[in-house]
Amino acid sequence: MSAVHNEQTKLLATAVNNIAVAFAVIGFVTPITAMSFGIASAPTLHPATAFFVAIWLCAVIGVHRVGRRVLRSIRP
Repeated sequence: MSAVHNEQTKLLATAVNNIAVAFAVIGFVTPITAMSFGIASAPTLHPATAFFVAIWLCAVIGVHRVGRRVLRSIRP
């Protein structure tokens, strides 16, 4: 039973970490890439943009930490 629990725990941690990666792409990579390519609808570089990017990055860190915490329930 322990091996099944450990594999399910790892799968859950991976899913949570994938959500963190999606948040990073949505909130950080996409705006930076859009600005670098000069897309017309890209956000401009001003404090509000930096604030929202910082919020997305905090969300990434928080969700990633949840994934790491899930891994603590692995049984020997």
